[in-house]
Amino acid sequence: MAQLFTPLTLRGITLKNRIVISPMCQYSAEDGFTNDWHFVHLGSRAVGGATLIILEATAVSPEGRITPDDLGIWKDEHIPGLRRITDFLKANGSVAGIQLAHAGRKASHASPWKGGAVVPASEGGWTTVAPSAVPFTENEPAPHELTLAEIQQVIEDFRVATRRTLEAGFQVIELHAAHGYLLHEFFSPLSNQRTDQYGGSFENRVRLLLEVTEAARAEWPTELPLFVRISATDWTEGGWTAEESVRLAKLLKNKGVDLIDCSTGGNVPAAQIPVGPGYQVQFAEQVKREAGILTGAVGLITNAQQAEDIIATGQADLVLLARESLRDPYFPLHAAFELGADVAWPDQYERAKPRRR
Repeated sequence: MAQLFTPLTLRGITLKNRIVISPMCQYSAEDGFTNDWHFVHLGSRAVGGATLIILEATAVSPEGRITPDDLGIWKDEHIPGLRRITDFLKANGSVAGIQLAHAGRKASHASPWKGGAVVPASEGGWTTVAPSAVPFTENEPAPHELTLAEIQQVIEDFRVATRRTLEAGFQVIELHAAHGYLLHEFFSPLSNQRTDQYGGSFENRVRLLLEVTEAARAEWPTELPLFVRISATDWTEGGWTAEESVRLAKLLKNKGVDLIDCSTGGNVPAAQIPVGPGYQVQFAEQVKREAGILTGAVGLITNAQQAEDIIATGQADLVLLARESLRDPYFPLHAAFELGADVAWPDQYERAKPRRR
């Protein structure tokens, strides 16, 4: 059996293989609500054989959206649409996950195909928030620096979103602390210039993420896994480092986190990132080895043998596919055939299953 198709048990959930659909923003919601696009997009990946499908960055508050078109989970009315999706994913053999997020200073932007610029208040935009009044780019307005009371509200927003997540039928939560969004902004010295208990030292900068993790874990059943996605490095001098990621991973493990999803970058536009096949896998391997925690690998993983090698050599415990799954929703089924693994196809598609001679 190819290692890519071996099961992995996380608390009370067993993943049938190691292929996960990474959270990918679709920018197709209205007022945070799911629609048929999300249902078909996500459902096709379940039919395609992925073991775990993680919904895109889903905002815990309206101001936490990257764009006005993001999914949300800040009100109870969002639950039924999400439940429709989770029911279908589970009925078709996949585990349903969600990424809970707050975009921080990178919020209130237009969707990519609408230009991606800051959305002004006159067109429905809003004031962004951050650890410090430091804009993402010099051409953008400075965000509002969160007060201590407002930080507590952020923690509460994640707590309540976790409750709704359970009601919506999800089985895995991933807290989004990567890509320059709010939680990453706090732990990176490039964006956090505070001088209170949430700024300065490593311990202070990671405090918010740890408190959000505690709040989520307290609401999330002990038999269900909790992931955290981090940017393992800022790729910028004076920024967050891989060594700090190892320290953070150890702390998160002690808070009840089961897996660290290791991405990189996103906090400063000038970062020099050496993009290439599997360029971020090294960080999943380092965090796994040095922090003693399960990890997920992401970043230009595009073929079956590459994914197999990552798992077989112990570099990571899961591979998360993004753009490759957009190109091929049935990647897991195709990879199984390529690697010689015998996996079941949906009954409706069985007639198309390739046969070995």
